Amino acid sequence: MTYDQFVASLDQPTPPTQVSEVVAALWHDANGDWTAAHEIAQSREGTRDYDLLHAYLHRVEGDTWNANYWYRRAGASMPDKSLKEEWEALVKRWL
Repeated sequence: MTYDQFVASLDQPTPPTQVSEVVAALWHDANGDWTAAHEIAQSREGTRDYDLLHAYLHRVEGDTWNANYWYRRAGASMPDKSLKEEWEALVKRWL
C-alpha cells in the first residue's frame, strides 16, 4: 500500500487489513480515536516501534513529559516538526 492509498483509506469505516498494527493505530489517531491508537501502543510496550508510536500519541495528547519518556525508551528524541509531519513520517516509515 502506498502513502496516498493509506491516506485515501481514512474515509473508510475501518483501517485497511493489509497494514501493520502500528499503521492501523495511526489510522485510528487520524480518525480521532486516540484511545484505540493508545491501546495498540500499549499492547507491545518495550518494542521500539510501539514505544515510538506511544511517544507520538502522548505528544498528540499534549503530555510532553510522558512523550519524552517514550521517545527515550524508543531510542529517539522528540522531533522538531509538527504533529502532522511526524504522523506522515511514521506512516511512511512503517508502510
